[in-house]
Amino acid sequence: MKTYLVTGGAGFIGSNYILQLLSSQEPMHIINLDALTYAGNLENLQSVENDPRYEFIHGNICNEPLLKRIFSDHAIDYVVNFAAESHVDRSIEDPEVFLNTNVYGTFQLLNTARKSWETPGSGFRPGVKFLQISTDEVYGSLGETGLFTETTPLDPHSPYSAAKTAADLFVKAYRDTYGLPVNITRCSNNYGPYQFPEKLIPLIINNATQGKEIPVYGDGRNIRDWLYVSDHCHAIQSVLLNGNPGEVYNVGGNNERQNIEIVNLILQTVRESGYDQSGSQLIRYVTDRKGHDRRYAIDSGKIRAQLGWEPRVSFEEGIKKTVTWYLGHAEWMRKVTDGSYQAYYQHMYEGR
Repeated sequence: MKTYLVTGGAGFIGSNYILQLLSSQEPMHIINLDALTYAGNLENLQSVENDPRYEFIHGNICNEPLLKRIFSDHAIDYVVNFAAESHVDRSIEDPEVFLNTNVYGTFQLLNTARKSWETPGSGFRPGVKFLQISTDEVYGSLGETGLFTETTPLDPHSPYSAAKTAADLFVKAYRDTYGLPVNITRCSNNYGPYQFPEKLIPLIINNATQGKEIPVYGDGRNIRDWLYVSDHCHAIQSVLLNGNPGEVYNVGGNNERQNIEIVNLILQTVRESGYDQSGSQLIRYVTDRKGHDRRYAIDSGKIRAQLGWEPRVSFEEGIKKTVTWYLGHAEWMRKVTDGSYQAYYQHMYEGR
């Protein structure tokens, strides 16, 4: 039986990953370590909270004594590091918290894993691995053509992407220096259930259903490659179990779309779901984000060729599933948006 330490498991991708793991009947032990910042929500995992294979620990990856205690109390086989501050706008306003969590936190995880897994004179305990969940934003911006590959030079343009780049380099350094078994995945934009509504797709859905303005940066023609979150989770597991140690794997959906195209598609899907709203009249073009990358697009050829991974959910199907989920979880959206969940869990774990 394998023991997973999943950090940031109450967030968007982390909670989807845990739910996907526990949907099988395989024996496993999953420890979810999450600081429950504004984007972490244990409601996402309510359906598995009583599963004997699952355990939640409230804490921060920057807390070295806590990490040492977790590794001492449990025979951790896998570390899957989702824990990160991830919203670019917030990184522009307050870059220090991104430095602390994304860089220092990753360092503490790496260092604790290395010391716990090392076997004097014989390398590392067999079967262990550290998987860093990264982003295509570390590569910077593309022109009108071309794709990011695993060998594209790193060229971050925001405090968020700079912090993720630094974390990736620490992961690489721990592989090169100590031989730590690691992989890095770099994924394109995810969408799907449980995403915090500061992100583009849930923001559009939330504002559209409430008749609120939908802000669009610049001319709205910035291009992103979109991947449904369950497909990303399948890729993560493929890399964790079968990825060649030390390798980077890009994960993309081959779904390049302009932001304004996304906005209009969601407005149409919401309207077809029976919501009476003013559609395109809600769109408001606003001053462009500082350092806003123009285009991202991922070449996933390596993970497809080496590990046989393929995305299973088309963009059209994924958008319909996503809109349907959010429309059916209006109370979740309300409590996430107004901070009710955050206040509840802060009170629950206060002083622990």
